[in-house]
Amino acid sequence: MHQQLRGIGVSPGVAFARTVLMRPDFPDVPDRTVRPEEVEGEVERLRAAVATVVAHLEELGRKVLDRAGEEESRIFDAQILMAQDEDFLASVEVLIRNNMLSAETAYEFKALELRAAWSASQSAHLRDRLADLHAIQLRMLNVLMGRPGHEIWSLPEDEQMIVVAHELSPGLTVQLDREHVVGLISEEGTRTSHAAILAHSLGIPTVMGVTGALAKIPEGTLVLIDGQAGAITVDPTPVELEEAKVQISRRHRLEFQLESVVALPAETPDGIRVSMMGNVDLPDEIEAAMRSGAEGVGLLRTEFLLTGRAALPTEAEQYSYFKRVSLAFPKSPVIIRSYDLGGDKFPAAFRMPQEANPFLGWRSIRVCLDQPEVFRTQLRAILRAAADRNVQLMLPLVTRVDEVSDTRALLAEERASLLRDGFKVAEHLRVGVMIETPAAVLIADKLAEVSDFFSVGTNDLTQYTLALDRGNARLAERFTPHHPAVVRQLAQVVAAAATRDLPASVCGEMASEPLSAVLLVGLGFRIFSIAPPSIPLVKWVIRSVPLSAARAAATAAMDARGPAEVDEALRDAVAPHVDLRLIDPHAALQARGRVVSLPTPPPPS
Repeated sequence: MHQQLRGIGVSPGVAFARTVLMRPDFPDVPDRTVRPEEVEGEVERLRAAVATVVAHLEELGRKVLDRAGEEESRIFDAQILMAQDEDFLASVEVLIRNNMLSAETAYEFKALELRAAWSASQSAHLRDRLADLHAIQLRMLNVLMGRPGHEIWSLPEDEQMIVVAHELSPGLTVQLDREHVVGLISEEGTRTSHAAILAHSLGIPTVMGVTGALAKIPEGTLVLIDGQAGAITVDPTPVELEEAKVQISRRHRLEFQLESVVALPAETPDGIRVSMMGNVDLPDEIEAAMRSGAEGVGLLRTEFLLTGRAALPTEAEQYSYFKRVSLAFPKSPVIIRSYDLGGDKFPAAFRMPQEANPFLGWRSIRVCLDQPEVFRTQLRAILRAAADRNVQLMLPLVTRVDEVSDTRALLAEERASLLRDGFKVAEHLRVGVMIETPAAVLIADKLAEVSDFFSVGTNDLTQYTLALDRGNARLAERFTPHHPAVVRQLAQVVAAAATRDLPASVCGEMASEPLSAVLLVGLGFRIFSIAPPSIPLVKWVIRSVPLSAARAAATAAMDARGPAEVDEALRDAVAPHVDLRLIDPHAALQARGRVVSLPTPPPPS
């Protein structure tokens, strides 16, 4: 039955094949008790199972190293740490001893308890790790119940297929044969889940978060999947299949062009240079940023350091990570964003108050300044990492000048403390602010007096300007940075930065969308920081569109009455230089009177 499904596109590409359904095969664990003399034997069985699972995960890590690379192989380091978590295992052992439960009964009870706590957490990063927790739980129970290997499904090896599952674990993803598995669909998962990272690295088009996929997609049904747009067509028509083949062919041709620009500068045909930096959320993305030609890190997020931890990271841990990133980019800047906590990003290590509207509440720089001991530890690590590298600090959601001056006062105190302790520290640490609210735009001239650079977070700026929740699917069509109110604020930021000769960059999703990138160049931005996979495509577009065309589009956008006029101005400016079907999700082919969207092609892996 022909139908359209939507999810979250996490790994770009178009593919079509028949489906293979992977239904959860969780063992039915009986409530089994043991005799007092058997208790210690159950504890030993638990520990032996951990050793077995860890050995298997190490084997998977080696396999990923061969297939995907060193950074991706570290995904299994996280699972190994979870499997060996001393506090969790101690709680299982207490349950075994106090209640004389079998190892598998006690383990399942505590794992379900932890899973419930993570599912209810406000932390998006913590919820992203649920697939890892599920995978560890499944492996442990299979070993304890004598079912080794049951977490690995058998797939046919003589045909291409699209795998549909409730949840994709990294262990399952890496075992898939890329020659035969041409697409992945899951009911659970997000862009930052480990399985999504692996799928992207392996080049498998993937759509996650497809509610009810196992019930809606029958076994063996022909499915067309678009891993960029998050679109799934069940039982596509012959016309839709032909259009998919055209898209695939067009993508392959563009991939060759993108490969040729990775090592070239992002420079317009009339000689205007744009610096292309990378956003890094997780350690896994450092190597990806290097491969994509990033000229440094324009946004190093630090929230992952808190994810799933009962205790805050130490100064030494943070310093080690910041140093690692800076060593990967020895001649380029690495801009570290201080903890951007709050909203949907409160980790387990924090005891946060319930708020009616957390995105307008206690978050970002407010949390850091209200928790100075937490903030000071991070500032010390950054000062040390900046001692001999171009490491800089960026403050999120700044709305007041004193938030910058108060941070500088803390930095001065911690710098003096570090020097007294004999540490080598940065003589001058560059401090910039993220412009993410209309308030920051309106006082940008004053913020420029106390800042070393600006970086516009277009996601939040759009959200707060338009009073739209960016995570609300119902409002997705209305959420656009092409609204003239947003465009005019972007121009104000450039002007305010220019009065003090400050660098002004864009680190939000807007800069990773090719048409929007042209608009930003026309407005005067010369530094972008975007997700590494998007760098080659944006660079290619910048090299194709002259500054004169970008400026004409920006002028028209400033005078536009609505987003549709901005979109039209951008397409008119870019169309003479670039095939819009290659870069614009809304560019369309006419087929039997129907408009078919063509998503942006993926960069080379």
